[in-house]
Amino acid sequence: MSDHSHSESHSEHTHRAHTHGAVDPSILSTERGIWAIKWSFVVLFATAIFQVVVVLLSGSVALLADTIHNIGDAATAVPLWVAFTLGRRKPSKRFTYGLGRVEDLAGVAIVLIILMSALVAGYLSIDRFLHPQPVEYLWAVIIASVIGFLGNEAVAIFRIKVGKEIGSAALIADGYHARIDGLTSLAVLFGAVGVWLGYPLADPIVGLVITAAILRIVWESGRAVFTRLLDGVDPEVLDEIKQAVKPIQGVHDVTEVRVRWLGHRLHAEINISVSPELSVEKGHEIAKEVRHQVLHQVRYLSNATIHIDPLNASGEEHHGFGEHVHDNLPAHSHP
Repeated sequence: MSDHSHSESHSEHTHRAHTHGAVDPSILSTERGIWAIKWSFVVLFATAIFQVVVVLLSGSVALLADTIHNIGDAATAVPLWVAFTLGRRKPSKRFTYGLGRVEDLAGVAIVLIILMSALVAGYLSIDRFLHPQPVEYLWAVIIASVIGFLGNEAVAIFRIKVGKEIGSAALIADGYHARIDGLTSLAVLFGAVGVWLGYPLADPIVGLVITAAILRIVWESGRAVFTRLLDGVDPEVLDEIKQAVKPIQGVHDVTEVRVRWLGHRLHAEINISVSPELSVEKGHEIAKEVRHQVLHQVRYLSNATIHIDPLNASGEEHHGFGEHVHDNLPAHSHP
């Protein structure tokens, strides 16, 4: 017996001041996600345009590498915006869970964009190292470096904050990317100082340092995004769900907990065991209370399916079918 009725739990809760799940909270977080992306794009695009002008004047390859990175960071707003927009669509007969998974694909696109920016920055830095050129207007390069740092740090704080609020791995990953990008912008300043002190190779060396920093971001962001894409979750989430369910009256044990992400929406399937002497109606009431409590206590959990097992047949191993034959099919089993 499972409790699948999302609307039913809304109508019967006595807590009228709030709602749970994939309706109101999802719309709110999606709107906030799009809002964060738009303003991030504006700030980073303005920063990149200013840096492009200084690159053309100075010829600094370190600043060019940083500018490429900033342009790539601004460009990541496009797949994120598409993901959040599609995520607003309601579930359909074809996409019964909605299109939240598009956000994970956006995370993959972001990682690929960052990787491309690293390859371009690395190539240009190596070329300048082998074929040195003078760097002019060092004061402008220094100003552009500071502005690049301030712009990226502002975007990083903004994206990480909103990403944590709505549970978006893609937005959080993009925020940390912007933070490291801000620190690499400061590296351009040291390159400019090195050139000013009479070490022209300081400029391409800083460009290579920036490239290495970008590649590290690729690794860390890629690991986070692909973990979620493969339905990976923090094991602490499972423990948190179990702790929320066990104290509920009528629940003897929590035998199975499965959790997966769809974009920034967390879904859970929970098996609990109850007394086999309970009526169907009483079991249903316990299932509703379990669902109510986990939606209250587990952050980002937007839906939960509760399966009731009798205490003497608790666990998934009791749901399988041994080897059998029917409908002229070969012998088979259903674990």
